[in-house]
Parts: sequence; C-alpha cells; structure tokens
Amino acid sequence: MSKVLTPEKTALLHSLADAYETPSFINGDPSCFMHKVKGELNQETMAWIASVLSYGNRKQFMLRIQHLLNLSDSEPYQWIRNGRYKGTFPNDDSCFYRLHTHRTFTSFLQVTQQLLNEYESLKNYIRATKACTGLEVVKALCQWYSAYELNGLVPKNTTSCCKRVCMMMRWMVRDNSPVDLGLWNGLVDKRTLIIPMDTHVIDSAIKLGLITSKSATMSAAIHLTNVLREAFPTDPLKADFALFGAGIANGIDSV
Repeated sequence: MSKVLTPEKTALLHSLADAYETPSFINGDPSCFMHKVKGELNQETMAWIASVLSYGNRKQFMLRIQHLLNLSDSEPYQWIRNGRYKGTFPNDDSCFYRLHTHRTFTSFLQVTQQLLNEYESLKNYIRATKACTGLEVVKALCQWYSAYELNGLVPKNTTSCCKRVCMMMRWMVRDNSPVDLGLWNGLVDKRTLIIPMDTHVIDSAIKLGLITSKSATMSAAIHLTNVLREAFPTDPLKADFALFGAGIANGIDSV
C-alpha cells in the first residue's frame, strides 16, 4: 500500500462506493437516459449523446438531453442513423446549449450518423480500430470526430482529461452495476478505464490527499486512476462513485 493510499483511506473509498453505487444514483444523473430506452443500440447511442452534453449546469443539460430523447421518440439510434434528425434544428448559429450552436450540434449528429452507417454501432467502430484499453478507446472516439469543427463537443485529442468520453467508457464497460450497463465489457478491460475528472472528483481526491493539484489533464487523470487502482485493483472506476457521489453531497472530510 502506498503512502498516498492508506488502509484507512482505502476502507473509506470502499464504504463510499458501496453507499453511492445504487439504483438511486441515476436519479438526476445523466446516466439515467440510457436506462430510459430499450435495446443495446439505443442505449449506446443515448449514452453517447448524454455524455457529450454533460457539462455546465446540471439542471440545464439534463433538460437538453431529455429534449433530444423526446425528439427521437425514445429511438435515438434510428433517429440518427436514418437521418430523422434532419430539419429538426435551425441551420444557423443560434444557441443550442451554452457555447454550442444548432449548426454545431447538427454537425455532431451528421458525423455520428456517418459512423453508424459505416460501422452500425460505436462498439463495432471501436472493435474495428482494435482499441482495447480505456485510453486507446478514448483516442479512437476523439479521432473520428477530430476532423470536424465541433467546438469541443468531442475533444480533438487526449491532452485534456476527456471527462465526458471517460464517463461514457465507464457506462459502457463496467458490468455488474446498477448504474453502468457493461455493453462493451467483452471489448475493453475495465481495469484500464480512466477516471472521469470533474470538479467534484478533483475536490474529493484533494480532500483525501490522493492528489495535490486541480489539474484536469489526461496525465492527471491517469495518475489519479493509478492511485485508485490500488484500492480497486480489478475495477478502479468503482471509486468514481465514492469521489463523485461524496463530492456532490460534501461527504468527505480530510483523512
């Protein structure tokens, strides 16, 4: 056991993770949307849309995601793949959500449609790239979208921590969870997943003395994940529930 992660901190992380990784966690969390649709293709597609838009004010982005779910009649996969989204949004630079315009979001849907038409699913695209670790998959997803000007909806590279893409990976890869779906668990080893670093995770990790910097780079995310892997060797992102959940509830004091 490292000096950073003491037995006491390990026990606390396990206790918090067990407390927060419950069915009630999805209430008010963007993961709820993939549970609202039926079929793996719809779940995967809805998860991707929800993860991409999960930034800023939680109440506001939850409303935006719900709006898209309503527009798709709870069939987001066919809505995108068959181009049923076309004509839904004005082809201009009016605001869709925060810094992103209707034109930008439509471009995101078009690029996603191209991927689905070529590979049928995100999972098949990942399989075709032969990516099998968390970082490789994050890079592969970023690469598909990198040629298009999407104003950061999907990161162009992995310089930043790619929090939303890493969150999508947690949802898709972790199995035996009341929250995460595990649709890709045979494709990617969950031991290689990278922690989705947001302000709640960072603040909780600092309070626990697991990290000292508020840096939100990929190298910082990998460093924190390596620390968490000592507590959860086969499933490091179980700790995400401890750090994020306790951060939301202000449930961690310095240890």
